[in-house]
Amino acid sequence: MSTNHSSLDHTLPPGPTPTSILFTTLTHTNTTVNPASNFFNNLLNKIPLPRWAIYTIFAVGVLLILLCCMCICIKCCCKGKKNKQRKKKDEKINLKEVNGKTTTALVQPDVMDVDYGSTKQQRGKLLYSLEYNAAQSELIVGIKQASNLKAMDLGGSSDPYVKVYICPDKSKTCETKVFRNTLSPVFNEHFNFQISKSTLLKSTVVMKVFDFNRFSKHNIIGELRLQLSNVDWNHVIEEWKDLAEPAKFEDENLGEICFSLRYVPTASKLTVVILEAKNLKRMDIGGTSDPYVKVQLALDKRKWKKRKTSIKKKTLNPYYNESFTFDVTFEQIQRVNVVISVWDHDAMTRNDAMGKIFLGCDATGNQLRHWADMLSNPRRPVAQWHSLLSAQQVNSTLTLKNKIPLSSKLPF
Repeated sequence: MSTNHSSLDHTLPPGPTPTSILFTTLTHTNTTVNPASNFFNNLLNKIPLPRWAIYTIFAVGVLLILLCCMCICIKCCCKGKKNKQRKKKDEKINLKEVNGKTTTALVQPDVMDVDYGSTKQQRGKLLYSLEYNAAQSELIVGIKQASNLKAMDLGGSSDPYVKVYICPDKSKTCETKVFRNTLSPVFNEHFNFQISKSTLLKSTVVMKVFDFNRFSKHNIIGELRLQLSNVDWNHVIEEWKDLAEPAKFEDENLGEICFSLRYVPTASKLTVVILEAKNLKRMDIGGTSDPYVKVQLALDKRKWKKRKTSIKKKTLNPYYNESFTFDVTFEQIQRVNVVISVWDHDAMTRNDAMGKIFLGCDATGNQLRHWADMLSNPRRPVAQWHSLLSAQQVNSTLTLKNKIPLSSKLPF
């Protein structure tokens, strides 16, 4: 037996012991199981920094990422809460002194007692005055100034003017001058209305603030409506009031007309070019009209000269481009009014007036502005759109007299 053992010892090849073989195998197995760990260690070895510095930088980066995530979450939560509070605030309506005894009190509170919050649109304020002269049956409406008007133009400004009339009669309409590029104009203009005390107490004075546009429709900024029965006429009223949204039920749209004016002082020539009209009133059964335009000159409020355009059949938006030239001296141009009226032609019955406008020495507002622009720009045609008024309004304001007699019949 000893011989056999010794022979075995001699026949075994030299090499590692079984224990060392097992260790080598285990080491090789661990290397194949964790390749990511080796890659991470190799990457750290390539960085020219000590291990503690690398770990510190990594920890700070993770901390910053966590802080950013927390800030985003907090911001989103706060925004959601603010939106909820804002909705509740907008929906809140304060009803003051509602006794709850009647259905009206519960359903429809007084306008002055309702708080609409941020949904209310600011249109500006207007300072006005009211005075009634009982001895002369005359109401004096003063348009003092406006403040913080709503900007209607692209540049963030407006060209405001104020239109004043009395309802329901509305026989006379007055306008202030136009102020350019301002939201706080100072007007200081007064307008007189002949009205009895009994009619006064049944009437409403309307003050509308418009934004002037030469080549398009004038946009309304806001309005004031004052029931004159609620006014204390023992003293002059002067106060500021917020402009309200304009009413949409009262004004009758008679359409608009565009024409140009040109005056040449050296030649004593006044040229009126009727260009076009739009949105005219329907006068015929078929829903159209047969409009033509009459151009009339009045000198010293007496009918003087007149011309008219051709008739455009079955249209509410006629195009004319017809020119009329009148001989008017420089001395006369300062006493002349030009009356532009649109008529509906009827072959069987009398022609009906569709709308009217006048410009000249007795005009106000936009009409006066157009006339002044013509005089300040001699030999140059000045075109502008105008909203038509009712014939009754223009006639009551202008009050033209009979035609001027022929020069051969004059006493001088």
